[in-house]
Order: sequence, then structure tokens, then C-alpha cells
Amino acid sequence: MEPVKAAIIYYSSTGTVHNLAQAIAEGAEKAGATVRLRKIRELAPPEAIDENAAWRTHVQDTADVTEASLDDLAWADVVLFGTPTRYGNPASQLGAFINTTYPLWSQGALAGKVYSAFTARTTAHGGQESTILALANTFYHWGGVIVAPGYTDPIQFRSGNPYGTSHVSADGPPNDVALAAARHQAHRAVDTAAALKAGRATQETIPR
Repeated sequence: MEPVKAAIIYYSSTGTVHNLAQAIAEGAEKAGATVRLRKIRELAPPEAIDENAAWRTHVQDTADVTEASLDDLAWADVVLFGTPTRYGNPASQLGAFINTTYPLWSQGALAGKVYSAFTARTTAHGGQESTILALANTFYHWGGVIVAPGYTDPIQFRSGNPYGTSHVSADGPPNDVALAAARHQAHRAVDTAAALKAGRATQETIPR
């Protein structure tokens, strides 16, 4: 069986979610997946970006990261979405990308894939869990298989978010706990996708 194909699709303004996405990609690769790391296109006007030095620096530093496309969704067996939380919801940039997925959704091409999500916010109770739950609404409509990290590894009792990896950016860049939690989440999602893929392959060989 060919390796699981994992797409890590994220939006990051100042770099926190980007750092988590890199750890997610590492975890997926360690689990044996072929990985595509893709950023969401920036839609904010230049004048807004220029008002925040960290935002401008991150845009420049990630200029070489490939932007996400519908092909990445169609290609993947498992998709992990990353976004900062905006008032308890995903960033509008990620929402705009999701709103372009009708051609795939209408053909059932997004159904049966594994989905998971991760996030970050400046404050400790700024909507991390509700942001991940909001993304789950999309996964339900797509007919996806939602895989959360839960409390399936000792690191989860330290990170404290069973819905998906999250980080408080006011504390600085993602620490070892957050990065380990991200790797575990990716590994769990890839393992589940591999089991589904193997099961479907076996089912296809059974005479009907």
C-alpha cells in the first residue's frame, strides 16, 4: 500500500501557527506519511500588515512556502488545518479558502478523508477550543472522519487540549510541550488514515 498522503494547510499571521504546522508536518512524516505543507494565501491589505512588524516579517520569511490549492485537498488522505483564532472562529483567510471547495464537496471528493485541526491565540481563554469546534462543522458537512488527539498520550495531560493542539502566543513561541502535542496529533491522524486506507484496500479485494 502506498504511504498515506497528508496535507497540512494553515494560515499564520505572525508565525505561531506556522511553527505548529512545521511540528505537525514532522509528526506526519515520522508516522510514514508523504507530506505537503501549504500556507493559506494572505488576503489582508499591505497597509494592515505593515502596521505590525512581526506580521510583515513573517510574510517575508515564508514567501517560499507554497500556497494551498484545491488540488492539495483532492490529493490528501488526511488534512490537518491550522489557524489562529479570531473571536473564537477560524481566521477569515482560511474561511475564504474553505469557501472555494464547492467543486470538490459537490462531487463527494472531500468525504471519507481524515480531518484534524490546531490553533493559537494571544490569551489563554481566547477561543482555542471553539475555533477547532467551528472547523469541525465544516468537516461534518464534508463527510469527513474527525480525529482529535484526545487524551491518548501523556503529552496531552500536559498540553491540556483534547480537541487539537493549541498555544498561547503571549507566552512566546510554541514550547516543547506544544510542539510535542502537535507531533502526536499528526501521528494519530496519519495512523487513523492508514488504518482506513488499508481497510478500504482489503474491502476492494473481497469478491462481492
